[in-house]
Amino acid sequence: MSLSVDTLLASPHLHAAIRAQSAALLAVHEEAPRLASVFGTQQRWLLGHLAMALYFKEVASGASVPAIFLARFFEQVRQFEISSVNTADAFMKEMLVYGMAVQTNSDDKRNRPVAPSPPTIAGVYRWTWIHLRSLDAIDDGNRLSTFEQDESLLARLHPSITARFMVSPAIRTPPQTWSLFTWLNNGGIVMDWLLAGIDPADPSVERVRTQVRSVPQMAEYFRLSRTHLNRKLREAEALGSIGWEGARGRSVMWVSRQFREEYASSQAAKLAIIDEACEEIGLR
Repeated sequence: MSLSVDTLLASPHLHAAIRAQSAALLAVHEEAPRLASVFGTQQRWLLGHLAMALYFKEVASGASVPAIFLARFFEQVRQFEISSVNTADAFMKEMLVYGMAVQTNSDDKRNRPVAPSPPTIAGVYRWTWIHLRSLDAIDDGNRLSTFEQDESLLARLHPSITARFMVSPAIRTPPQTWSLFTWLNNGGIVMDWLLAGIDPADPSVERVRTQVRSVPQMAEYFRLSRTHLNRKLREAEALGSIGWEGARGRSVMWVSRQFREEYASSQAAKLAIIDEACEEIGLR
């Protein structure tokens, strides 16, 4: 039986696992910031996963030239109400410009087939690897070793994960503080950075210090608009999710227990979906 959200939240290993997960995702951002930016907002995250799922379905079916057929991609973008077709089209064009995707050699030019580049496929493999490691750390499972031994598993697992992401309220409608950042460029990475940088603490502690001491430095590190970041931080502060030990923006930032709980709940929802997909394809 796959791990439920409640089981994950009750695990004494969850917080350590998601802190390690956050650190690993930050490492991906530092090594390949342009690739990480593909998943930099909630909308782009969903568009990216949907496109990759369509590609992996082609791979799993044994297609001679697996590809993402844009007409099919746009149809599903509309179906799942991720964005407008124009936004999805601009997203795919950007992927082509920056080499995240390439035109295929398929004869079907009418459907404008494209395929992810090798670094993009490697990035999705690493994203999956990181989350399987988290699950194994929580229940001492063997998902990761099995995954590493069979390269065909990614093409079966990723579409199963994505199908669940598309219809999950926990993924599509995240908690209040989380949602403040998901529409900010690199917002997910900002939250990973905040949570990965705190010292381990009892989950019941009301406030935990972060590594943040300067909003301008934070904006520069993540290539964010200082004005936009400040606005989001003020909104989070108004909710009581973050605060400052001294002068605002010029002292140590703290994060609240509520914010940490929201983060843990969102990660647990994601990990539960991934584990359910693992069970579906027999990856345990």
